Amino acid sequence: MITGLYAGLAALLFVFLSVRIIGHRRRNKISVGTGNNPDLERAMRVQANFAEYTPLLLLLLAIIEMNQFPVWALHAMGASILIGRVLHFIGFASEHAPMIFRVLGTLITFILLLLLAGIAAGQYMLGAFAS
Repeated sequence: MITGLYAGLAALLFVFLSVRIIGHRRRNKISVGTGNNPDLERAMRVQANFAEYTPLLLLLLAIIEMNQFPVWALHAMGASILIGRVLHFIGFASEHAPMIFRVLGTLITFILLLLLAGIAAGQYMLGAFAS
């Protein structure tokens, strides 16, 4: 299953984002919340944003994969999910990070959400009308 590859890679990226938060907490001795630490707050928002968008993207990818979407397109969209999330991280990782990376990451994510949702809904509609 192609989605499994991208889900596995996304899980590794999520662990990386989580470990960054643990590091911020240890360095700054903050056990709960952000302690008004902007670096910790930024790290937490990057991880939360990843957790908010990535599962839905992967679910939609799995749905279209189950409906036998072309392999090359599944890989292109799976890789784009990871690229978009990494660009978002790079652009949001510090207050000095170039905003263009965050914008590109967000744009890729939204385009993929719309594309995957449209394909998944379209596959359903085609199947429903074929019955």
